[in-house]
Amino acid sequence: MHPKDISISDFTYHLPEERIAAFPLEERDASKLLIYKDGNISQDIYKNIAEHIPANSLLVFNNTKVIQARILFQKPTGGVIEIFCLEPYEEVNEYNVIMNKKVSVQWKCMIGGASKWKEGVLNKKLEIRNKELEIRNEKVKSNLELKVQLLEKLPDAYVVKLSWQPADYSFAEVLVLFGDMPLPPYIKRKAGATDKERYQTIYAKHEGSVAAPTAGLHFSENVFASFDKKNISKAYVTLHVGAGTFKPVKAEILQGHEMHSEWIDVNIETVEQLINNTGNIIAVGTTSLRTIESLYWMGVKTILQPGISIDQLPIHQWDVYEQPLAETNYTTEESLKSLWQWMKENKLQRLFTHTQILIAPGYQYKVAKAIITNFHQPQSTLLLLVAAAVGNGWKMIYKYGMENEFRFLSYGDGSILFVAPNP
Repeated sequence: MHPKDISISDFTYHLPEERIAAFPLEERDASKLLIYKDGNISQDIYKNIAEHIPANSLLVFNNTKVIQARILFQKPTGGVIEIFCLEPYEEVNEYNVIMNKKVSVQWKCMIGGASKWKEGVLNKKLEIRNKELEIRNEKVKSNLELKVQLLEKLPDAYVVKLSWQPADYSFAEVLVLFGDMPLPPYIKRKAGATDKERYQTIYAKHEGSVAAPTAGLHFSENVFASFDKKNISKAYVTLHVGAGTFKPVKAEILQGHEMHSEWIDVNIETVEQLINNTGNIIAVGTTSLRTIESLYWMGVKTILQPGISIDQLPIHQWDVYEQPLAETNYTTEESLKSLWQWMKENKLQRLFTHTQILIAPGYQYKVAKAIITNFHQPQSTLLLLVAAAVGNGWKMIYKYGMENEFRFLSYGDGSILFVAPNP
């Protein structure tokens, strides 16, 4: 069956609201860990995860950093307009350039209460005179003012211009001052002070995500130390998680669903690490997984078309199921070596591009041998990704999680799932 013909109703389960974790546990590595391998299930806690990972494995982490993307503006009449920053609308060559821009930016946003905002510019002033800021080791001597202007209506979002004074602040600093942490819509509470730390991995580095790579929230310095003792290595990729990760599949069959596209940023040293560890690679989270699987298919593109430009490199929703990619059978090493060589020839130390890859039953994993991941929403593309790895074993996994008091979704417990040879 082509994944286009998958009925999403076959990938559902009952998720009571009380099983959705509203808060993180006090200790990151105290979360429950479900282990699925060769059709068997056991459980432990994340503190002991190294015991369940083969020695000499390479774990791939997503080091994206969540931005405080939700900004509330109050109209003169008293109504509240919520601006949820999704991604830059300007041409992007590097995310950090956008985040460090000053004066103004244009962003693609979702707007809560858009029908109440007919025209004009909204503004918000922040009284920060003589206040010590977390983002700067200095006394601030002026107030900060942020303005937002509606520029354009898109089919699924809006384009807005955000501008601020004083102009010497970066956009990243403006978000820290004005924005709130964007907790997922199923966590039905306001973000608090603790979320600024706990809805962020300990290795978060590059700003750009509007949702956390939640599988990584369980990892602590103690867990990392346990990896060293077992010669388990770490590699880092960057995929900036968009709000589309929560987008439900509303179509009856998958053909009617448009997969969200996300930016990835991978340096050539990481590609080398992947080449040197083929057969021992474990993805920490669905975002890391989507990144490394996309790298494989980008490598295939460079084999098929050695002179390919970077504009032709992105992976689109159905690419991997259709010709010419679907008829190929290159090894992981062949593909990644070709990508590495293409980067060398094009003098690229980093690969900055985007992927729309949709991983669903019928997909054969090319790079990852296991996935460390949380429990996902019913009828979601993330659940389809899990089913592609373990086949109908996903039903047993989720039934076990429900019967054994596992906590679900972003702040919940997690699992390590070893990819079945023929899922």
